[in-house]
Amino acid sequence: MTDLILNVDFVASEPPKKKESGNQKHRSFVQRRRVLERRGVLRQKQLPPPGSASKPGPKRQQGGKTPKKAKPPQPAPCPKSNSPSSLSAAKTASTATQPPSKPKPVAKAKLQAPRIPIQPSKLVAIDCEMVGTGPGGRTSDLARCSIVGYHGDILYDRYIRPAAPIVDYRTRWSGIRRHHMVNAVPFSKAQREILRILSGKIVVGHAISNDFKALKYFHPKALTRDTSRMPLLNRRGGFPENISVSLKRLTKELLHRDIQVGTSGHSSVEDARATMELYKVVEAEWEQHLLLNPEQE
Repeated sequence: MTDLILNVDFVASEPPKKKESGNQKHRSFVQRRRVLERRGVLRQKQLPPPGSASKPGPKRQQGGKTPKKAKPPQPAPCPKSNSPSSLSAAKTASTATQPPSKPKPVAKAKLQAPRIPIQPSKLVAIDCEMVGTGPGGRTSDLARCSIVGYHGDILYDRYIRPAAPIVDYRTRWSGIRRHHMVNAVPFSKAQREILRILSGKIVVGHAISNDFKALKYFHPKALTRDTSRMPLLNRRGGFPENISVSLKRLTKELLHRDIQVGTSGHSSVEDARATMELYKVVEAEWEQHLLLNPEQE
């Protein structure tokens, strides 16, 4: 009988390998790790803990790339419509997306400020007469001051004795004589009395800066009315607007009255009253002009 020899391999056959996923480099790493695990070369700490299962990761597409998330489907645009409602909605949407337009500047109209009438009690007119002191009598010092109200009533009229000796009385223009100084008020006292009357008042005068200089005082510009610098008066009298016309000529042309006549000198009361009357001729127009042009006060 012929002997039958069987070659039996008792080594357990390996289960068929699962199709490995990933790229070639990853597959080579997995195969190498498995070989090392079988040989017992790997250290204990490098081995996975018993009973632990690797969490399934995200599936990769062929080539190792993670699939991108699909975008949610967007609603299809509505077909165009020419209906009034659709046109209105489209106009509203376009307006909402555009930035708000800047408002066009509106041209400022020149508003006419209302005229506030001035109370007569707030108006006074002043006129001063001077004498000469100092070398040659060339220095002008106050020797008489007259203040009248809106209706010409006398508020103050006194002869004033200068601090310096009088050299020239200038009687032809001032009307001052020696006997007027006998009972005259000292300048310092007269100054206090006069400034008390002028305080807070609108003061009218002709070439009034000379009067304030003799008083050694400066009244607020906004409360000063100089009839020698009112173009409206010159226009009414037929004079050029840019010149200073004397009180005598303005009174003759506008009030039809003669003042400062003769050789006895001027009367400060008469001149103050004439100044107030000239101011009243153009009062409404002049105050309105100053209200709209305060820089010309």
